[in-house]
Amino acid sequence: MTCNNHINAALKGLVTIILLLAFQSGITAQNLEDLDFGTDSTFEVITWNIEWFPKEGQTTVEYVGEIIEELDVDVMAVQEIDNIAVFNAMMDELDDFEGYIHDGYFAALAYIYKPQTIEINDIYQIYTAEPYWRPFPRSPLVMELSYKGNDYVIINNHFKCCGDDVMNPDDPWDEETRRYDASNLLKEYVDSHFPEKQTFIVGDLNDNLTDDPANNVFKMFFDDPENYEFADMEIAEGDSEDWSYPTWPSHLDHLLLTDELFDELNDSSCVVEAVKIDEYLDNGWWEYEEYVSDHRPVGIRFEQSINSGLNGAEASAEILQVYPNPIKDKVSIHLEKEIKNAAIECYDVHGHLIRRIPLEGSQRIVQWDCKSLPAGFYLLKLTDGVQHFANIKVIKAH
Repeated sequence: MTCNNHINAALKGLVTIILLLAFQSGITAQNLEDLDFGTDSTFEVITWNIEWFPKEGQTTVEYVGEIIEELDVDVMAVQEIDNIAVFNAMMDELDDFEGYIHDGYFAALAYIYKPQTIEINDIYQIYTAEPYWRPFPRSPLVMELSYKGNDYVIINNHFKCCGDDVMNPDDPWDEETRRYDASNLLKEYVDSHFPEKQTFIVGDLNDNLTDDPANNVFKMFFDDPENYEFADMEIAEGDSEDWSYPTWPSHLDHLLLTDELFDELNDSSCVVEAVKIDEYLDNGWWEYEEYVSDHRPVGIRFEQSINSGLNGAEASAEILQVYPNPIKDKVSIHLEKEIKNAAIECYDVHGHLIRRIPLEGSQRIVQWDCKSLPAGFYLLKLTDGVQHFANIKVIKAH
């Protein structure tokens, strides 16, 4: 056999092996239609940094829209929405989901949720004043919701990025110090406002859970294990291929739970994972990072029984009554108790304030002529400017 014949035989053998591998890969290949996370019997929460959405225009919109539909989760807390109009347009095309985004000067926070399974009781920002801009480059976005009669609180965050892995408490602008201060403020807020609520603190928190105590920006939570636990701790301590930010690699996107959720977290039905969407794409991580994001979503799901007690909507109904609902040209709003300096605020599904109606003195009935209001879903809030007392979702009919 000549040298050329040896080479030709080797090449033929190599081609055969490549074709065989390609054929076998084609048999087992996954695509986005095989992706899933949510189920009919579980409550699911996902945090997802959708890097500078939409990073590749309409191509990204199509990818993200399909991913949302296939994941099929109850609530998704998302970060880094660069174009609010495009986000809202995408949500308008998703029949089974609604979106809420709070206008921000950059990289806005948002929620995507299934209105068929959950009821939104309130959505608002915290730590919005200028003194908090250093620890929070983006104000945390709080969602209070009900699922099967159980009330939950989700606090969506996107902490300051970068740093040198060393915390310098003497430098207030040190990146690690800023994240440490943000964590402290979140703990103070939850401890004082939601001491007995099932609360999730989620988001791109931009730091590792496994840092040594001297440089761990989450130290205050680890020091209080009776009240707080990171649901994704096993991911952080595990193999890097399962982390949320494989480019570095590091695990930066977290799910922090309060003790009211420990039973669900420790139940055998509970699943916590960084969802490897890249494995469902033909070109793997390259395709995912190029067109979707450099972060994987991190999610939790668990079984949740129906609570026979009052849910958020029923509790609000004890304070605020709206007739009729759906509404047409006029609506009558009744307060069941007198509240000083009260006002009714109407918000659209994107969180924009549509109308504010102050109540005078001891007034407890409001008649609102709303025939010019476009058809759709709205949220009526009862507030005194400091505290929210009740929320009622209403429908404006055609």
